[in-house]
Amino acid sequence: MLLVLLSPLASSFPDGLERVAEDLGFIDRAQDPAYETLPDYTVPGVASEGLSTILAGAIGVTVVFGVTWGIGTLLKRPKTAGETVAPGPGRETG
Repeated sequence: MLLVLLSPLASSFPDGLERVAEDLGFIDRAQDPAYETLPDYTVPGVASEGLSTILAGAIGVTVVFGVTWGIGTLLKRPKTAGETVAPGPGRETG
């Protein structure tokens, strides 16, 4: 989340693919996406550009965390009766 707070300080120059397209002269052939949730890493309706970028980053991190947690929960193997957990770091034995 610290990086999300620092995201307004990121370079405003084009990213790698956009820069290559500009340098090689085919940027005008790029097409806009059919739908954008967070266009150009901003939240529509937020006047402050820096705050909008921070909110967009926080939303992105939250969505990725939620999807990852959900997939992990779905893939978690249920514990069967009588199954024991092997001792390891941070686990008490006996």
